[in-house]
Amino acid sequence: MAGALVAPVAVATDAAAASCARHTTGVCKANSAHPRGATAKCKDGTYSYSRKFRGTCSRHKGVRYWYR
Repeated sequence: MAGALVAPVAVATDAAAASCARHTTGVCKANSAHPRGATAKCKDGTYSYSRKFRGTCSRHKGVRYWYR
């Protein structure tokens, strides 16, 4: 895909997995690869960098995965 942006990928540590709280929506994927700084992946495929859980991906069909 020409012109596509490539984001650096980070892999969360076991400490991050331990801090991945249970939420009412989405699945914890603390040990999966994701763009650096992303805290969630939305159901429409976009990433969220929100520092708060409330309202994350609210305009993107909700949270699919959490990375905290």
